[in-house]
Amino acid sequence: MSEEAAVRQAVVPMNLLVVDDELHVRQLCADVAENIGMHVTTVSSAEEALNILENSAVDILITDLKLQESSGLDLLQQVRDAHREVAVIVLTQYGTIDSAVSATRLGAVDYVTKPFRVEELRSRLERVARAVELQQENRLLREQLRTRPGFGGLIGISTKMQAVYRMIEKVSQHEYPVLILGESGTGKEMVARSVHFSGPRKDRTFAPVDCSSLVPTLIESELFGYVKGAFTGAIQAKQGLLEAASGGTLFLDEIGDMPVDLQAKLLRALQEREVKPVGSTERRHINVRIIAATNRDLETAIRSGTFRQDLYFRLNVVQMKLPALRDRKSDIPLLVTSFLEKFSAMHGSTRTISDDAMRRLIAYDWPGNVRELENAIERAVALGSGPIVHVGDLPSSLQYSTSERAPDRNEILPLEELERRAILKTLRETSGDKLAAARMLGIGKTTLYRKLKQYNVNQAEH
Repeated sequence: MSEEAAVRQAVVPMNLLVVDDELHVRQLCADVAENIGMHVTTVSSAEEALNILENSAVDILITDLKLQESSGLDLLQQVRDAHREVAVIVLTQYGTIDSAVSATRLGAVDYVTKPFRVEELRSRLERVARAVELQQENRLLREQLRTRPGFGGLIGISTKMQAVYRMIEKVSQHEYPVLILGESGTGKEMVARSVHFSGPRKDRTFAPVDCSSLVPTLIESELFGYVKGAFTGAIQAKQGLLEAASGGTLFLDEIGDMPVDLQAKLLRALQEREVKPVGSTERRHINVRIIAATNRDLETAIRSGTFRQDLYFRLNVVQMKLPALRDRKSDIPLLVTSFLEKFSAMHGSTRTISDDAMRRLIAYDWPGNVRELENAIERAVALGSGPIVHVGDLPSSLQYSTSERAPDRNEILPLEELERRAILKTLRETSGDKLAAARMLGIGKTTLYRKLKQYNVNQAEH
């Protein structure tokens, strides 16, 4: 089974609590949930529900908004305050949209309008269960990573990431240089920090310097320091990072962009374990571990004369190659869940993601890797209007499937095709809710149905 297929496997059975004062509704919910492998408990009041929540493990709660003794909104408020890990689906009578909106503001992840169809409830339950399972897996993963110092920022349980963790554990206990290779956005600095903070130098300085962002003269000053009066503007002496990080670790990011003449000076400093600040005749001893990283092919750079072979050998004592995100797609749901939690907390709300949106994220190749994924989720949370991130909340590059590409900026399309695409996009944003889609499009529901028939748009397309 491929990693992507593994992502879409059925979820682990969940514990479901159903709260409704109508026996037939409780029984129907229980039958649907048990049919998909859930463990179900049913009660008729909020008081009973709170007692169950206090004494039993509950993953998902289904509650009617109108209970005999109290409001379902009151129950939802208490669940949000004391049991934030529980995902809540609310049941509401047809037409009471305001109540459903209030429920989502209080943290409900979904709502179902009564009377409901069995297939509709089944679909909602399966979707919420998958989101809950991903959150639980991610929480477990983070707890596992917290037990290994320095791994806290790295997320992933794929085979490729497990190999990275094992390499970090090995190299962190030694002093030799490490060269980290990988595309932009794969987390090279995170790995460098993990190596440093997992080893014997963890209580000393970790000093990063980006060789691609500084002009050559500034790189030299940053690394080697200078004495007062060494050049115009040097009104006082400055200690270089090679000396300041003595006893700790110096992280040379994008080492492949360092000018060749500075490469020679760096090599000499590493070999002799001493530096000479700019404008000084005095040499100073250093004791620093070097971790370097680059997204360039250094062997090609050596052949073209833009990187010194002797420095490459000096830095490449141990090489770590980080996988691109497209090569570990089974980690995408974990990363997405982590980013959703991070940015939801910043906005003071709880967000989940729709199945459709998750499929788009998994299918995309992510040329910008984890950094691009994190930016996409941050954008979706910032611009999204509801508790669930839909395809329409994602960047435009992700809103079209492989079979439906976005039109080029200068491409002229027939009016009917533009209208068809607008309808499809709106239906995706509303998760197939035709009434909501019609409102967003500014047309009547009857007109929308006529357009769907005219353009031969079926349920599978959206």
